[in-house]
Amino acid sequence: MPPICFGCNAQLFRGEHLLCTVCRYDLPITDYNFDEENEIDRVFYGRVPIKKASSFLFFSKIGIVKNLLHQLKYKNQEHIGNFLGDWYGEIMLKQGFSAAIDVVVPVPLHPKKHKKRGYNQVDAFAKQLAKHLEAKFVNDVLIKTANTRTQSKKSRLSRLQSGQNLYKVKEVEKLRSKKILLVDDIVTTGATLEACAAALHKIENIEIYVATMAFVPKLMN
Repeated sequence: MPPICFGCNAQLFRGEHLLCTVCRYDLPITDYNFDEENEIDRVFYGRVPIKKASSFLFFSKIGIVKNLLHQLKYKNQEHIGNFLGDWYGEIMLKQGFSAAIDVVVPVPLHPKKHKKRGYNQVDAFAKQLAKHLEAKFVNDVLIKTANTRTQSKKSRLSRLQSGQNLYKVKEVEKLRSKKILLVDDIVTTGATLEACAAALHKIENIEIYVATMAFVPKLMN
């Protein structure tokens, strides 16, 4: 089978990779950066201390971004994470992101879900960000303690309630006094990232930044 575009299913031609030229051009990049306040920053205000947050793409219920993330998450297309992470990592550097991140930490899956899927869909994206930021990729210190049902299908209240103590940190010394970039695939209400950040903030003298592949604008929540 010839390679096809993950955005529109059109056949890819020489020089095109994962997305056709048209879909690459139409990709809804947020243009958010780590210097100016944005809508994602405001998601966490009054909830958990986040130094700065940003996201690569806008998510909508239909379209290129949904197709990409569906293929990444459910169709064993882990290389999409590499593709997006490499692209966003370059953007972050061009924007002059200068937080001097020490450690990049992906939001973890529960071990049972990780075993079933075979990979964490966030890892490849996070690894590429770590590479561009010259930071250490660490995916063995933040642990998910319960195999809850998909967070995106819950109300915000139930997410917040189930998020209590849902994540814990082991080998604290790896993260003490570090600047941490916490990475996830998509942020909607921010409940998952909030729970992860709350667990990380039990560590002394840390700063937490957030980066995600995609962001669901408030009107879609």
